Amino acid sequence: MSGLIGKKIGMTSFFSADGQLVGCTVIEAGPCVVTQVKTKEKDGYEAVQLGFGEAKEKNTPMPLLGHFKKAGTTPKRKLVEFKGFEKPLQLGDTLSVQDVFAEGDLVDVVGTSKGKGFQGVVKRHGFSGVGGQTHGQHNRQRHPGSMGPGSTPGHVFKGRRMAGRTGNDRVKVQNLKVLKVIPEKNLIIVKGSVPGAINSFVIIEK
Repeated sequence: MSGLIGKKIGMTSFFSADGQLVGCTVIEAGPCVVTQVKTKEKDGYEAVQLGFGEAKEKNTPMPLLGHFKKAGTTPKRKLVEFKGFEKPLQLGDTLSVQDVFAEGDLVDVVGTSKGKGFQGVVKRHGFSGVGGQTHGQHNRQRHPGSMGPGSTPGHVFKGRRMAGRTGNDRVKVQNLKVLKVIPEKNLIIVKGSVPGAINSFVIIEK
């Protein structure tokens, strides 16, 4: 599956071809540099490793500095492997947004969702809480309520939805339509929302 690495710029609204106002996300996709070409003979499978985003040399480990030097490029912040490019790519090639995507394409976007920290069952799972504030329920509005049988078996079953860490997970949103491609600014506008905070890295798969 071919694609590019990008950075989420933010959300806006966009008039579609039929005149409807739709919410969309602006992504800076590329330019990405080919930092490694994997072959079936040497690596056991075929893939292309792309690099995106500039990194400082002092913050880059020595092995990676040699890896980027071999590709003839500066250190990159994000490395991702892709498969299925139409044309063969060589080490050091640069891919721009217009090389991969076009208006009307359907893409999948992978990102890391916003971290919410430790949350209760109401926010994490959509529980309604215990209920009213009368009859001694003054401090139970957002509690999970009864969660386990009594004498038998006398414990809470595994897998019960309870409070815990929320967000900060890898999330893929599928079949987002490409509304517009702006090559001169390396921007791609997709319909709908994508996971992650502003300026976070995303992977756009075609």
